[in-house]
This record gives sequence, C-alpha cells and structure tokens, in this order.
Amino acid sequence: MKDYTKGPILKALITLSLPIIFANIFSTVYQLTDTFWVGRLGAEAVAAVSLTFPISFFLGSLTIGLASAGSILIAQFKGKKDQKSINYTSAQTISMLFIVATCVAVIGYLFSETFIGLMSPEPAVAIEATKYLQITFMGFSFFALFFGYQSVMRGVGEVKMPMYIIIFTVFLNFVLDPLFILGWGPIPAFGVAGAAVATIGTESLASIMGLYILFKGHKGIQIKLKQLKPDFKELKILAKLGLPTSIEMSARSFSMVIMTFLAAIFGTTAIASYGMGGRILSFIIIPALGIAFGTATLVGQNIGANKFDRAIKTTYTAFKLGFFSLLTIGIIVFLFAEPIVAAFVPGETELIKESAKFLKIMAFGFPFIGLHMGLIGTFRGSGNTRLAMDITIIFATIMVGTAYCLSTYTPLGVEGIYWAYPIANVLGTAIGFAYFARSKWREKRIIS
Repeated sequence: MKDYTKGPILKALITLSLPIIFANIFSTVYQLTDTFWVGRLGAEAVAAVSLTFPISFFLGSLTIGLASAGSILIAQFKGKKDQKSINYTSAQTISMLFIVATCVAVIGYLFSETFIGLMSPEPAVAIEATKYLQITFMGFSFFALFFGYQSVMRGVGEVKMPMYIIIFTVFLNFVLDPLFILGWGPIPAFGVAGAAVATIGTESLASIMGLYILFKGHKGIQIKLKQLKPDFKELKILAKLGLPTSIEMSARSFSMVIMTFLAAIFGTTAIASYGMGGRILSFIIIPALGIAFGTATLVGQNIGANKFDRAIKTTYTAFKLGFFSLLTIGIIVFLFAEPIVAAFVPGETELIKESAKFLKIMAFGFPFIGLHMGLIGTFRGSGNTRLAMDITIIFATIMVGTAYCLSTYTPLGVEGIYWAYPIANVLGTAIGFAYFARSKWREKRIIS
C-alpha cells in the first residue's frame, strides 16, 4: 500500500480524491438513473421519489456516522503502521453497521407511510412515495454493508477497488431500471417502485463483492469471521467517535426534510423542481465531497504518524483545490442550467424553468461548499467529529431559518428557499474558519 505520510501533498490528495470522486459520481448516478427513468412517468412520479430521499438519508445517517468513525480510526492506525488494529477495527465496524442498519430498516419500513404523510403531499404522490420508501428499506442493510466496506478501505488509502465495484453495479442498475419501472416482456411495470427494486438488487451485489474482498485480504485489510463478534469496548470507541458524525449527518438530512416540507407547501411543481435541483446538486458537489474524504484520510494518516505540520499543509491544499474546483463547476452550471435539467425531464417546460432557476441561484454558493468540505474533512480526520458536527448544525440552522423567513415573509415565495443555500454556504463557511483558526482542535488524540 502507498505511504501517504510522505511525498508531494497535492499529488497525494489528488490520488486519494479522484477515485473517491468517481465512485461518488457513479453512486449518485443511482439516484439520477432513477430520476431519469421515473421522469418518463411525469412530474408526480418525480415528486414521489424526491420526497423519499431526505427520509431515507436521515434514517441512514446513523450508519454513515459509524462507518466514518471506522475510517478515521483505521487511517490513524495506518499512519502508525498497526496492521492488527486495522483488521480488528474493520471487522467491528462492519459488524456494528449490520446490526444498526437492520434496526433502522425495520423502523423505516414500518413507519414509511407515516413519514411520507407528515410531508403532506398530494394523495397520488404519497402512495407512490410510500411504496418506493418501503422497498428501499428492505435492502437497507446491504447499502450499509457496502458503505462500511468503502469506509474501511478509504482508511487505508485503497480507493480504487470500491470505485470499480460501483461502476459495475451502476451500469447494471441502468439496465434494470427501465425493466422494472416500465416493464418488458414477462416483467410487469412496477412504476416508481421499480426503481427501488433495481437499486436493491445492485446494492446487494456490491456488498457481497466488498465482503469477499475483505475476507480474502488482498487490499490492505483482512478480516476473520471470529472478529465480527461484537466487542463492546471497541464498539464504545466507534460509537463515541461516530455518534457526532451521525448527528451531523442527521442534522444535514433533517434540514433537507424541512426544506422539502417547505417546498411542498407551494405545490407539486415546486416540490418536483426542488427535488430535481437537489438531485442534480448532489451530483455537482461530489468533487468537494471527494476532497473532504481524501483530506480526512490524509490528515488521519499523518496524525497517526505524528506528522502534524504535514496534516496542516494538507488542509490548506484542500482549501485551494476545493474552492477553484467548485468555482469552475458553478460557472458551468449557471450557464447551462436549462439543458442540464431538460436532459432528465424532457418536455416538462414549467418544471425545467423552475429547476433551472434553483440551480442558477445555488451556483453562487458553490465555491464556499469547496471550502466548507475541506474544513469538515480536516476535523474528521483529526478525530474532531464533534467540531464537524457543530459546524454542520450551525449551517443547517442558518439554511432552514433563512428559507423559512424568505419564503414566508417576503414576496420571493419558493425562490426564497433557493436563496437559502448560497446564504448558508457563505455564513457557515465563515463560522467554520473561525473554529479552524483556533489551535485547540489540533490537540485531540484518539489513538495512543
């Protein structure tokens, strides 16, 4: 395995970030593929899928946080060159994720109709959204297992193999989606629910492939069956480190639920436009997410190797890379917003116009997203997950508060929800830098 505690920092950051970026791009294609084929069923179908994403992401935040905790510990053990701890922590991470994800899946399935009902959609939209959400939770454990595989691999710096698996399964999903959504031959048309069925199949295959690689031990980690037995001392460490990240993710996703609720007040076109813009946004900010993950791994490994100056230099490199990458993307999105949306919902003139407006407004805040994610990656990699949580909660509070005030008390209406994004990105990033300027976060130690 490559040693990321020495050599050029920019090269190391790009080497780590690029495969993560491509993996996340293809992961987002899962969602965009669903939107692409579901878009053929009309605006109500798009609105149904749009309602489900914030809910499933909110309930899945706990597993995402725990997986991130495993990645942080493994990165620092990698810098310390402690292979035994790497293997054991990986196994315990996978074990805990499966248990927690199964519990979340049961809760999510049983209360899907209630969750959708709270968002007050039109009856036709609510029925389709509930079906889609219930099927999604039926395969939720497989999603968590593969996310866990990605996280532990990222900790040791192996980011290419997860990318290859995702690319394979995404292409398979693109083939299965139209079969189950629109039907073909003996396969009936499941409509919106068909997208969830196809995704479960491909995610199950991805998790099986990931576990096979971990047990074989060819990519820097080898786990054994006996190591999967829950070790409550180890699980306590993972929970303590991962819980703030889970809360961070929950706060981010809960703010998405509230934002979706606010958009739903303005009708089906508004919620479909907001959902479409949100889906495209999740694709656009992937470079920032990739840089954040790469930064966390690089910072973690260097701290584990006691190279703190190099960890700080990594952070500043991430700031520059994130800012200029997202600035470029923001310019492109602003100029080509309409064609981008039209590719997913051809012929829906009103939906295209409103979604494009959302994208253009959001584009003003893109460069600050790059800076914000660089900060989050640094804090996570150093083990300061609570600090990352605080910044995210502040950001979410600003965004929701601004959206509510602008959409309710000004003539902007739903457009006020759109403007909340760039405003929150600017203010949230400024507050994050105030935290970063303080030196106390550098003093935290999570491994001896």
